Formats: sequence, C-alpha cells, structure tokens
Amino acid sequence: QVQLVESGGGLVQPGGSLTLSCAASGSIFSFEVMGWFRQAPGKQRELVAGITNGGNRMYGNSILGRGTISRDNAKNTVHLQMNSLKPEDTAVYYCGAGRSLGRGYDYWGQGTQVTVSS
Repeated sequence: QVQLVESGGGLVQPGGSLTLSCAASGSIFSFEVMGWFRQAPGKQRELVAGITNGGNRMYGNSILGRGTISRDNAKNTVHLQMNSLKPEDTAVYYCGAGRSLGRGYDYWGQGTQVTVSS
C-alpha cells in the first residue's frame, strides 16, 4: 500500500507556469509507471503525462509541448512542470502509480486543484 499526496496547485494567470509535485509514502521503484491525470468539471479524467522507470515519457495531446514530467525514485517523488497555461487547463490534477505499463493505475492521490484565470 502506498499513499500519494499531490501539491503545488493553485491559481495562476493565463500564460503562467506551475509545477505540481507528487510525494509517495513508500518506494515508487516498484511502480513501472507514474502519471498525472486531470479531470475538469463535467469531463472524464484524462492522461496528462506519464513516465516509466526507464525514463520513457508520454504526454496527452492537451499538454504536449507545454509540460515536462519527471520522477525521482530516490526521493519517491514525481513532478509535472506546466508552461503557457490556458484557462482550459483548469482541473483537478491527480497523481497515479501503476505496477505495470498498460494495465491501469493501482493507486491514486486525492488531487490538487489548478485554476487558470485572470
């Protein structure tokens, strides 16, 4: 069992940047994939970015070219840096941990709210 805690959300102006962090209560080395998802009101949860233990990264179309995901297995943390934020990026962002790539995520955090507004 591992707990994931997200932080770094908040209110940011359009065009601004934000870095989200996910801290795990235990080792994330056993999780092949760590990812960030988001869910806006009335919409389904969607993949923002994912990263494997080998450092392979995948990005959703919504953040492609504007975001960078990284993981630090020694510190049991995952980060998502987002740039050029738009109002449509407003959502609750969730961190997820999956033991096997392509087989879903096994653990989720509670989420952190990101609001992009002037």
